[in-house]
Amino acid sequence: MADATRRAVFLDRDGTIVEDPGFLHQPGKVHLLAGAGEAIHQLNQAGWLVITVSNQSGIARGLYDAAAYQAVQRRLVELLAAHDARLDGAYFCPHHPAFTGPCECRKPGLLLFREAQAALGLDLTRCRWVGDRLSDVEPARKLGGRALLVETGGGATYVGKARALRIPVVADLAAAAAEIVRGA
Repeated sequence: MADATRRAVFLDRDGTIVEDPGFLHQPGKVHLLAGAGEAIHQLNQAGWLVITVSNQSGIARGLYDAAAYQAVQRRLVELLAAHDARLDGAYFCPHHPAFTGPCECRKPGLLLFREAQAALGLDLTRCRWVGDRLSDVEPARKLGGRALLVETGGGATYVGKARALRIPVVADLAAAAAEIVRGA
């Protein structure tokens, strides 16, 4: 394990990196959002670890299984590789409170971030959170990191609330990556 000084960018997947058709579970329907591959490459080049953390309630709902999630994730890795970009970790919650009861891994819960911290030796106060929902970025406030809400996916509906919470809002992942690399 590292010395807990490493930094990472925690990215939501659906609506932040890839188009979100709802309950994405077919690899052939994985499409990067404009500029997402280049943005992750930029973060990689700047020395940031890039980690996806995703709520996958479709598993709890019986719409698909963990193998389908993994197949989509493999396709995402392939698409990113075409941009010389990589993920350093991928975590997901297969639960939904209405179907499986409460859990600690569903965002904005902190369990998956703590697991990444332990596995990768992260200093969570040096990390960034980027997503299209408040639940994607709320963990930053609890763990001492910094958050950015993107307006892609469902992000446009949360702009007012994000600004009220003093969470910066950017157009997309490319804009988020530029701010992170710039040190904003």
